[in-house]
Amino acid sequence: MYTTRELTELVNNTLDTLHLNRLKPDNLYEPISYTIGLGGKRIRPVLCCAACQAFNNGDPLPALDAAIALEIYHNFTLLHDDLMDNSPTRRGKTAVHKKWNPNQAILSGDAMSIMSFKILSEKYPAEILKKIIVPFAKLSLEICDGQQYDMEFEDRDDVSAEEYTDMIRLKTAVLLGGALEIGATIGGADAVDTKKIYQAGIDMGLAFQLQDDLLDVYANESVLGKPTGGDIVNNKKTLLLIKAFEKTKGKSREKLNDYLSWGTDKKAEKIKAVTELYNQLGIKEEVSQMVSDYTENSLNNLKSLSCGEDAIMPIIELANKLKSRAF
Repeated sequence: MYTTRELTELVNNTLDTLHLNRLKPDNLYEPISYTIGLGGKRIRPVLCCAACQAFNNGDPLPALDAAIALEIYHNFTLLHDDLMDNSPTRRGKTAVHKKWNPNQAILSGDAMSIMSFKILSEKYPAEILKKIIVPFAKLSLEICDGQQYDMEFEDRDDVSAEEYTDMIRLKTAVLLGGALEIGATIGGADAVDTKKIYQAGIDMGLAFQLQDDLLDVYANESVLGKPTGGDIVNNKKTLLLIKAFEKTKGKSREKLNDYLSWGTDKKAEKIKAVTELYNQLGIKEEVSQMVSDYTENSLNNLKSLSCGEDAIMPIIELANKLKSRAF
């Protein structure tokens, strides 16, 4: 059985063999090669391979092509996400739409999404393909649903915690759930286990995104690798801000609205003021508890799988690691 570190190396080595920088036309594939080359934790392909080996006597290799397809698709979503958000950087480097141009980002991203389906259709026989192409297509469309909701929330002041949770389920969690479901299916899991492992991935993804929301406010910048407080500066509708709206009224609501009206000339003061308000309202503790609860739900589903706890230990370790990312 491969460890998570070994699975990450396997995925990275396989991505290197694609030689995307050698494909033509250059202007289409260079942004793709650049995007994949930015790195990342490779969480989704690792989960896919780990789920496969759990039901396939410790062998993840049958799911490797699907894992690569998932990683390419994930990076496509990031490429388009940066464009829609007008984010200047990705993983500390210039975003594709800034390094090239918006039209190139659109086209190269489109190509990445198609490449992911092409890999699946070329690498898997019909009896396997028909079992994995439907969940892959389903999660692909759900991610678009989630992105649409995220954009719509920017112009709304009445977003509820339930709406936000459903949005991050669609935008983030379904790809983790789908990665586990597809990997387990390739490994030979039955319908009961694939349903359980999918839900484990959903809960893991929800915990992951909520932890991200917390880290953006409370992490040490040296740990986060980028300036903290970006969500506060941009008035991004995270669960922390939504809960702040739910918990304030009267003068405290007026104070919050005043903070949110501050421009970039008062960036540091805005971050400090909103963070202090979060602390006064107990929001950090409340969202942290939600992260723990979702992680526990994920672990309970994982531990109930028929393959046994030892077989899914790499997934358990990854779930705990995602939850415990440092502040």
